[in-house]
Amino acid sequence: MSANIESQSGAKDSLLWGLVFIILVATVVANSLYSELSVAIRAAAVVVALGVAGFLAYQTHKGKNTVAFAKESRLEMRKVVWPNRQEAIQTTLIVLAVTAVVGLFLFMLDGLLVWLVNLVTGV
Repeated sequence: MSANIESQSGAKDSLLWGLVFIILVATVVANSLYSELSVAIRAAAVVVALGVAGFLAYQTHKGKNTVAFAKESRLEMRKVVWPNRQEAIQTTLIVLAVTAVVGLFLFMLDGLLVWLVNLVTGV
């Protein structure tokens, strides 16, 4: 019984995703075919089509999971303790200083290796 319900749900989801795809393709085609219309009218039509496609996508299992994930992500973003301006500046300066030191070290190492290769090969 459960497998039957899942197959019906899978078929419904496939049908809905097909409709979403058709709506999006039709929107792109219609936008190019009706290029002589006002941009405001075409933009409104695109917004409506995207709204309908989004609503249909939300009706699927993956769509509901995506919305739930977005809500949970937003909740987690609220929990983050963001650095203040002074901390951000100090951290940036530290990163720049470390990058400069590592770059200088690599430059010197490269020079040493070139010198060693020239010494060994006699070039």
